[in-house]
Amino acid sequence: MYRSHTCGELRIESVNKEVTLSGWVQTIRKFGAITFIDLRDRYGETQLLFNEEFNKQLESNPLGREYVIQAKGKVLERSNKNPNMPTGDIEIEVSEYTILNKAATPPFTIEAETDGGEELLMKYRYLDLRRPPLQANMELRYRVNRSVRNYMDGAGFIEIETPYLIKSTPEGARDFVVPSRVHANQFYALPQSPQTFKQLLMVSGYDKYYQIVKCFRDEDLRADRQPEFTQIDCEMSFVEQEDVLQTFEGLTKYVLRDVKGLEFADAFPRMTWDEAMRDYGNDKPDIRFGMLINNLKVRGVVNSEALKGIEFKVFDDADSILAITVEGAAEYTRKQLDELTNWVKRPQIGMTGLIYMKCNADGTYKSSIDKFLDDDRRKTLAEDCKANAGDLVLVLAGGEDLTRKAISELRLELGNRLGLRNPEVYAPLWVLDFPLLEHDEEEGRWVAKHHPFTAPKPEHIELLGQPDRYGDIKANAYDLVLNGTEVGGGSIRIHNKKVQQQMFTALGMSEEEANEQFGFLLGAFEYGAPPHGGIAFGFDRLCALMGGQESIRNFIAFPKNNAGRDVMIDAPSTIDAKQLDELNIRLLEVQKEAGE
Repeated sequence: MYRSHTCGELRIESVNKEVTLSGWVQTIRKFGAITFIDLRDRYGETQLLFNEEFNKQLESNPLGREYVIQAKGKVLERSNKNPNMPTGDIEIEVSEYTILNKAATPPFTIEAETDGGEELLMKYRYLDLRRPPLQANMELRYRVNRSVRNYMDGAGFIEIETPYLIKSTPEGARDFVVPSRVHANQFYALPQSPQTFKQLLMVSGYDKYYQIVKCFRDEDLRADRQPEFTQIDCEMSFVEQEDVLQTFEGLTKYVLRDVKGLEFADAFPRMTWDEAMRDYGNDKPDIRFGMLINNLKVRGVVNSEALKGIEFKVFDDADSILAITVEGAAEYTRKQLDELTNWVKRPQIGMTGLIYMKCNADGTYKSSIDKFLDDDRRKTLAEDCKANAGDLVLVLAGGEDLTRKAISELRLELGNRLGLRNPEVYAPLWVLDFPLLEHDEEEGRWVAKHHPFTAPKPEHIELLGQPDRYGDIKANAYDLVLNGTEVGGGSIRIHNKKVQQQMFTALGMSEEEANEQFGFLLGAFEYGAPPHGGIAFGFDRLCALMGGQESIRNFIAFPKNNAGRDVMIDAPSTIDAKQLDELNIRLLEVQKEAGE
């Protein structure tokens, strides 16, 4: 028996017990004739006491950090207790120990706060995963997984696996493709989601399906994206939008209560996509704080009397003028305001400048464009922006899309700086009534806002036959947003073949193209497809939010870096000529960029 207890299990009640522990050596502390060693496993740490006799053995058979050892001995009450350790009231007086495996000196300290850089930690991920914060993340991920399965089972869902080797389709992000050896010059694709398969399962009569499933998308990476990620994929038959919202609001409440101990007695608030874009500048609003957008000029129409006839070129030339009010920030110094101005001028934000107005405590106003705003206009502007004495008004002007995105990012940045985005506060929100289609200016065609199987609102179905009204069609779609992050998205699906063909036509697909890509689905619709809808949760994102972190990478055991590489196993990598020949693949010579 390698161990009778774990390293986080023993307490004062265990004094005088004979125990066996196994784990990794965390620290070694020598004090004259005795030595203390902290032994670690994923459950915690326990202090081992090596008396004078064993000290001599340690000299001839020394231990090092990360050695794997077994220690037997008696549990003693510590004379110098450590209140910061759950096992800090006791220690083990070692009577026998065995080195199970020696260890090289690790390339970084395996502690909560490590000295390893990001690439080094990823190269030695198996060591990084020994650190308590990573272990806590993996355990949280497991608890969320278990909680989801418990709820779905109780709600009558069954889990059904769908294929990983599927057909490449043209919508969405780029596919990862897999060459077939048996079928020369043909390729599988890895699924971006099980979308069509779960719809086929509805046709098959499995009215409550779910799956915790790997998905794959070849897209640019960021903190909340990985080329392979996990979804909680769900679908239901004979449902309308309200049925889906109620079911998966229930799931979210259940998981937050089960894992985090949080109670949500009230229904989650709801907001239309139009309202979200108007008031927050994006379709995943963080509603933990206010600072709503004031739409002073939108698409060339001035809504504020303070700005009418102002003869200020920046405002005159702008398609949109948007402002936010920062409560209590009139005391910002010129240095702070200059820093915010430089922040919005960064390439990733793209604005040419920032206009401000201070609402002073004495009732006066001071703006960066006072020569264009008299006292009455400044007062009116403050009223239009709902600004009170002591507040700061920040204004951006420019093109509609750029300015709205910029003011949204500025709002979130100020929320971070002012401590308004507390990760321990959870603010869920449903966003409804998205546009069904959006126009891609580069390609000169309409594309699906979500995916081509999303149904229009029932009252908008007839607009699918009117190309001049495509921009007016609302989708029967919904997103679940948590703390400014989209954690789930779904829709009621098209289940009628004629409507699905109209949708493909709107997307610029010919009948032949639609049959080539999705003939299997259109064919299935001829055999009695029930009304159905569902949702998919970003499982990694949900875990990261519940762990109070932004990056999903720390909640995935073996993630890729920002370049999409696994630096631990060195993937992707080349394959040998024999494999290439078997797959009928010939590689092209790739010219490297100058200076690369």
